[in-house]
Amino acid sequence: MDAPELTDLISSPHVWERLDRVEKRLIEASRAEDAFLTEIAQHGLLAGGKRFRPLLAQLAAEFGPNLDHRAIDAGAAVELIHLGSLYHDDVIDEAITRRGAASVNSNWGNTIAILAGDFLMARASEVAASTLGQEAVRLLAHTYAELVEGQTLELQVDHNLKHGPAEYYRIIGGKTASLIRTSARLGAMSSDAPQEVIEAVSTWAWELGMVFQITDDALDLVATDGYLGKPAGSDIGEGKFTLPVLLALDGPEGPRISELLSDPPSYPADAVAEVIDLVRSGGYVDKALEAAAARVASAQYATAALPEGEAKDALGRLGTYLLSRVTAART
Repeated sequence: MDAPELTDLISSPHVWERLDRVEKRLIEASRAEDAFLTEIAQHGLLAGGKRFRPLLAQLAAEFGPNLDHRAIDAGAAVELIHLGSLYHDDVIDEAITRRGAASVNSNWGNTIAILAGDFLMARASEVAASTLGQEAVRLLAHTYAELVEGQTLELQVDHNLKHGPAEYYRIIGGKTASLIRTSARLGAMSSDAPQEVIEAVSTWAWELGMVFQITDDALDLVATDGYLGKPAGSDIGEGKFTLPVLLALDGPEGPRISELLSDPPSYPADAVAEVIDLVRSGGYVDKALEAAAARVASAQYATAALPEGEAKDALGRLGTYLLSRVTAART
């Protein structure tokens, strides 16, 4: 079974038309006076990506009465923050590839990657300040602080077998859900949606962001190398123990998993493979997906305050879409 495409879930042509305009705005905003910096800054943009965050901004903008260029800038701003943070993450993780292309740090070195990431995030603030106002700039700054806090907490618990789901939820809330929530919130703000709508969309997007990361982490344990575009179990290999592994550590398989992962930082491939098998066979991926499904239900509940229409229906379909990616990878 294949997961549906995002284009099948969101039927409004206006959303996709604006997303095309976001793409042009990204190229414009990432252009520097220095040609070399422009090349680095646009490297990640030209590598592609789903543009999930700017898409959410365009979808949320549908709930406001004034759709104009501000929605485009909202989408561009959140994607620039996202891409800048990815440049920094790749330095931290010593990543070789990103989106199927060589990462900036592997191509040009860590210093250049950090500077380019800083440049992209500075451009995000500039874009927001130009049309979205001080509240939007403050929101983006606060969100980036949350991203850094989430990433810092994750680094503190790398290879740590003693932390549990509570820390995991704090990590993914900071490093993933915070920007997804801001993407939707900024989109709704950009079209002058009523405050109660902005709050409802934000609550929905927070839960969706948590589901996004839980399902992404589950994919690392159930999908093939070809599906992922990287070795399965990479999170374990990096000492990043996600929800299914943490749940398994607290179960009957815990002592064996602890034994297999007791000698960081480099785990043998056969040890990682056995951990994956124990997590799968023990049903811990399913338990994590149950937690994700409960958050999908919470997200759906939050949409009750939104006006009826295609945009609201599309929000309801997105949670199911994220769960379906894992089902598709398994089959």
